[in-house]
Amino acid sequence: SKAVEDLAARAAAKKILPDELAGGTFSVTNPGRMGNLFGTPIINQPQVGILRIGQVVKRPVVIEVGGEDAVVIRPMMYLCLGYDHRIVDGVTGNGFLFRVREILEAGEFHL
Repeated sequence: SKAVEDLAARAAAKKILPDELAGGTFSVTNPGRMGNLFGTPIINQPQVGILRIGQVVKRPVVIEVGGEDAVVIRPMMYLCLGYDHRIVDGVTGNGFLFRVREILEAGEFHL
């Protein structure tokens, strides 16, 4: 949405106001844009979760084509989800991360 795009642009330009960050429940951090592959995110209290996105790199992967295995090059990245287990059950957290993966792999998103 335009509101999210505006907020992201102002945050990147360090022109966001502290009040605009108040009341959040979840963060997304993207150190991958600086070449970082993976790591463990730390929850910004009082939020309950954070998704860390690693650098996208081309990697060989095995896929099935016409019933046969084939090695192809695909863009890949690591995702790491951190959440407060007092609030989010592990099954729910895992389900969320699995759904994010499905959406990304299917290309069902718009930037």
